[in-house]
Amino acid sequence: MPIGYFSLILHAHLPFVRHPEYPEFLEEDWLYEAITEVYLPLVFILQNLHESGAKPRLAMNVSPPLCEMLADKLLETRYTRHLENLFELAKKELTRVQREEPQFTDVVKMYADNLSISLMLWNDKYKKNLINAFRQLQEEGVLEIITCGATHGFLPLISTEESRRAQIQIAVNNYQKHFGRKPRGIWLPECAYEPGIENLLKDAGIEYFIGDSHAILYGEPRPRYGVHAPVVCPNGVAVFARDIETSEQVWSAEVGYPGNAAYREFYRDIGWDLPLDYLKPHLHKDGTRRHLGLKYYRVSGRDVSTGDKQPYVPDWARQQAATDAADFVGKRVRQAYKLRETFDGHTPIVAAPYDAELYGHWWFEGPQFLDFLFQELRDKKDLISPITPGDFLDARIPIQIQQPSASSWGANGYYKVWLNEGNSWMYPYQHDAERRMTELANKYNEPTEIEQRALNQIARELLLAQSSDWAFQIYQGTTVQYSSNRFKAHIHRFNLLATALDDGDINEELLAEIERRDNIFQEIDYRIYRS
Repeated sequence: MPIGYFSLILHAHLPFVRHPEYPEFLEEDWLYEAITEVYLPLVFILQNLHESGAKPRLAMNVSPPLCEMLADKLLETRYTRHLENLFELAKKELTRVQREEPQFTDVVKMYADNLSISLMLWNDKYKKNLINAFRQLQEEGVLEIITCGATHGFLPLISTEESRRAQIQIAVNNYQKHFGRKPRGIWLPECAYEPGIENLLKDAGIEYFIGDSHAILYGEPRPRYGVHAPVVCPNGVAVFARDIETSEQVWSAEVGYPGNAAYREFYRDIGWDLPLDYLKPHLHKDGTRRHLGLKYYRVSGRDVSTGDKQPYVPDWARQQAATDAADFVGKRVRQAYKLRETFDGHTPIVAAPYDAELYGHWWFEGPQFLDFLFQELRDKKDLISPITPGDFLDARIPIQIQQPSASSWGANGYYKVWLNEGNSWMYPYQHDAERRMTELANKYNEPTEIEQRALNQIARELLLAQSSDWAFQIYQGTTVQYSSNRFKAHIHRFNLLATALDDGDINEELLAEIERRDNIFQEIDYRIYRS
């Protein structure tokens, strides 16, 4: 038995953004950036580690909205165009900087090489299907893929039991569609928990969930091993909670690794730096400046202003990633020794949940860090063993029974990020729709074909309105208008279709257009909302 266990858990999620009514749409870039900077590198690195014998092992949530977008042919085609455009820009930039700004030659060459490889992986190796790539990694024993809420709905703020149940059961059904099996675990959306949710999880066949530190630390009775062992709810569903120390070492803007001077600066992008006429062929048709993903500067120092950043040196950053990975594993070893001594010989597990988008998007070198991390863990496997929550449960190690506390991984561990003076206006509309959804599901026992289509679409609109991403982005002050409009649009479509259904006056042409736009969860059955 090792001194301790380490469980890396990545949360890959984006809100469902798909706009077939426009030839281009700015917020769709969220997906395209994540594929290029996060998902493709992660799949490639994990596959290489596996084939080299490094035996990486981690858990990863691939959320239902992300699965649906990755499987969507329209978005697949648009992403291919996006990637080809970016590669053409990188090649054009390589010619320019060699002539005008040779200090950027190495970083632009890195982009050109990376994008060339990305195109090859996307088109040839993975056949434009990352779902199958993730599924293969699970079948090879690298990943333990878990699920999330159907649309990342913040469960404690959903008003009816039927709607909470639907968020979980629809997620389980969608997981089975994409991965050919049932999920063992779930990343609760925003790690938001309140007592009673575990009963819905058990009914759906879920064995464990990922929660915040507060869930266990403030549960009853007090946890014998803090967050360094799971607990099990009275109904048998286990809880794995976030270790604060590992979170700070990677996530913190003040003391975390991504703030190192050698790493790439996120906020300096050629989309804002270079002449507009030069960039126009690579922007959307409206010519609006935006982040293009080619960033030529490094952090340079915590107190260095954006305009004074220094050129990025890929070799320096890669060396720093190796150094930080070794430091991280060394600290896990020391942490395990200390915890084992504190716990009178009990072997601790350190659960380290992160947003997957941190690794590659916000922290460009994050995938390299993970590559070096699993190589370090291979060399120290007798001290620290990488496992998943499912592996831990399979080991049949005795687990304390506890009633976890209400919590989330938002500010201060509670719910204020998703319910505050800026976004509280949303919930009366959402809650009215939740009650009405159950009424409709109960009312229509033998619907006609068009009534059934309308009922299923009404369910989709409710699910999309419930996404916690809208309230989060309003609180953060980012894309406030888009998030508000998305919520309002889904509530509007919900009410429009529900009223037409009750009036017996469904406009089939309008229904078809809404189905075309909001086509998530083709397998959905509205009856899941029955009481």
